[in-house]
Amino acid sequence: MTSPSPAPDISRAEAAEGSPSAPAGGWPNPRRGFLFFIGFSAIGAGIGQLAPAVLTLPLKAAEIDPKGQATVLSIAIGVGSLLALVAYPLFGRLSDRTTWRLGRRRPFLILGAILVALGAVLEFTANSTLTLTLAATVILLGAAAAVVSNTAIIPDQIEPLRRGPASALVGVSLPVGAVIGLFVAQLIPTSLAWEIFAPAVLSIIGILLFAIVLKDRAITKEERPPFGVVAFFSTFWTNPVKNPNFAWAWFSRLLIFFGVAAVQAYQVFYLIVRLHFSPQSVGGAVFLTTLVLTVFALVFAPIAARISDRIGRRKPFVVVAAVIFAIGLAVASTANSFPAFLVAMGIIGVGQGVYFAVDLALVSQVLPDPDNPAKDMGIFGLASSLPSSIVPAVAPAILLIGASAANPQNYPALFIAGAIAGIVGALLILPIRKVR
Repeated sequence: MTSPSPAPDISRAEAAEGSPSAPAGGWPNPRRGFLFFIGFSAIGAGIGQLAPAVLTLPLKAAEIDPKGQATVLSIAIGVGSLLALVAYPLFGRLSDRTTWRLGRRRPFLILGAILVALGAVLEFTANSTLTLTLAATVILLGAAAAVVSNTAIIPDQIEPLRRGPASALVGVSLPVGAVIGLFVAQLIPTSLAWEIFAPAVLSIIGILLFAIVLKDRAITKEERPPFGVVAFFSTFWTNPVKNPNFAWAWFSRLLIFFGVAAVQAYQVFYLIVRLHFSPQSVGGAVFLTTLVLTVFALVFAPIAARISDRIGRRKPFVVVAAVIFAIGLAVASTANSFPAFLVAMGIIGVGQGVYFAVDLALVSQVLPDPDNPAKDMGIFGLASSLPSSIVPAVAPAILLIGASAANPQNYPALFIAGAIAGIVGALLILPIRKVR
């Protein structure tokens, strides 16, 4: 790759094509304090979502049904993720139309914090598949409300070719949130109450703090986008024929996040079944894997974001990141020791760092309605949450591929499937126009 240099004017024009005209007075382009708070909020959402998904929901599933723990977890996360699919664009549509005097994004940050708190209580008290499913649903709805708000704030506040750093922060918030949440949880691994509530409190603080300091412009009733029967149903989809660039980006992310979901939801079982960790020690192991992934993501994300902004290009970074991520999954599928699994997670971290650095910046430049971005950002969010429903649905069948009495669940096959999906996802980014 050539050394970064300032992008010529034509690159900037091309990169901004499809973006809205600047709001009155121009984009606010908040200073660096803004990056801290949006990063803290996004990390809070990541903590609230991933600490349960990676650690405590599997542990509760094992407690409820030790023999059928994978099935219990698949039902809980699958149903919760399915309902979150509806929530992402619905929250976005409602946010775009909110005329609260304190802004249109702030109410959904507050809602996210409330749902995370309620979900933690429900998770702790869950004693059946039904109650655990309810807990997972509330947790994922809370994360959806916060994520939709954070992603919509980027095009609200920042001009197109300055969105790289904010995109990187929001992007890496998932692994960072996971590692912080897991670190806090494993401090007292014998207390399930601590493992559930301590990360939830951090999540709530991060989300609410941003809600307090955010300078969120209020819109008037006259500025609200029109809404009727057709608009309601269009909340849940965007016409791919009329908006092909957005569609290609959406399907690319869907396939890439198939691999993300495979690793997130099933690494606990992989470590227990294949690498022989005990349920008591697996929390520490998952913390280490997530730490390695996050460190590599944090190193490469800001580098990729800055270079991408400087040269005015997004697509090459997404393609390279997806390929690296697929390689990491392939290495994980052959890992027969914990150090080898850590190497795989490091490779995955590099791919995630580069991908998250530019992914949101890219899609923010091909939004169908850039003046009201939350709905379409919510639909784009489906591409990352839908795999959480798809993977649990197809995982039992994939796990049976090549299974035997000695190896009844073939976790490497699941990781290889994720790697293949990632490669295909990388190829789908190539037809996108308007973004280089």
